[in-house]
Amino acid sequence: MRWWPCSARTAPETIAGLNRPISGTVELSGENIGGTPAHVLAHRGLALVPEGRALFPGLTVREHLRLAGGRSASREEELLEMLPELRKCLGRKAGLLSGGEQQMLAVGRALVTRPRLLLVDEMSLGLAPVIVERLLPILRRAADELGASVLFVEQHVALALEISDRAYVLAHGRIRIEGPAAELRERRELLAASYLGESAA
Repeated sequence: MRWWPCSARTAPETIAGLNRPISGTVELSGENIGGTPAHVLAHRGLALVPEGRALFPGLTVREHLRLAGGRSASREEELLEMLPELRKCLGRKAGLLSGGEQQMLAVGRALVTRPRLLLVDEMSLGLAPVIVERLLPILRRAADELGASVLFVEQHVALALEISDRAYVLAHGRIRIEGPAAELRERRELLAASYLGESAA
C-alpha cells in the first residue's frame, strides 16, 4: 500500500514538520520523524502541496519550478510532460494565473523535486469539478511513474477512492473507517455515516 487519502485537517502539515504532533508518533521508513524541522524533511524527500498553495505571486511559473528542482532541465521537462498545461504559462507570474493553473503549479513545484513522499492538503479547495478531475489523477501518476508515496486529504470522496490504494476516514482525531479503497467504494453508507458523525461500526 503506497498512498492514501484521509480526512484529517492538518495531517499533511504535521507530517511535513510544520506542526508538532500533539500525541502519537509520525514514522517514515520506521524512523520517528515527529517534530523534525520541515527543511530537514524536505531534504529527505518529503514534499508538501499545502492548502492555499503558498505560491510567490511575483515569481513566474518557470522560476517556481527552478527554485524547487534545482535548475534541472530534465526534471522540468519530465514535469511538463505530466502537466502540459503549465508549458504555456512558464513566463507568467503566479499571481496572474487562474485558480486551476495555480494549483497545477503548486503540485508541479512539489513533483519537480521527485519526492519520496508527496503530501497534498485539500487540493480541490475552491476549484471547479472539471479541474479536480484533471488534477487528482496526477497524484496516481506520481505514485506509478515517479515511485512516490502519496498521502492526500480530499473532500471529493468518490474520485479519491477511484484513484487510491487505501483510504482512512478520521473524525475527531480518530480513525473511523479504513481499508482498501476498492472495498470502501462499495460501503458508501459507512462513509456517509462517518461524515455525519454517526457510528460507522
